Amino acid sequence: MANEGLNRRRLGEDKEALAAGWLRRQGMKILARNFRCRQGEIDLIALDDTKEPVLVFIEVKYRKNAACGHPEEAVDVRKQRVISKVALFYLARYRIPSDTPLRFDVVAIEGERVRWIRNAFSV
Repeated sequence: MANEGLNRRRLGEDKEALAAGWLRRQGMKILARNFRCRQGEIDLIALDDTKEPVLVFIEVKYRKNAACGHPEEAVDVRKQRVISKVALFYLARYRIPSDTPLRFDVVAIEGERVRWIRNAFSV
C-alpha cells in the first residue's frame, strides 16, 4: 500500500515534468514547480510573454484514459479556490504588483495526449 502512494507521487512528478517541458517548447518560462504554502500547492507557475507578459498559475492533471473522466474535470470549484488562495500568497510573498496580468491554466494529460487549457477558470 505504501508503495502505491510513492508510485502515484512519482507518476505525478513525471507528468508535471512532461507538462513543464511541453510548455517551455510553447514559449513559456517556468518560474516555479510545486509551489507550496499552508493553503495548498500550485503545480507550475510560469511567465507567458508571447504577446504581453502574463503570470500563469498552472494545474497539471493526468488520467491514463477517460474511463474515470477527463483530467481537467478534476479541477473543480474546490480545487480552483485552493489554487486561487495559493496564487494570492505567491503574489504577496514576491511582492508582485497588483496590476500584473494573471491567468489560470490547466494542462490535461490523457494517456500521451497533452491539452493546454488557457484561462481554464478565473478568480
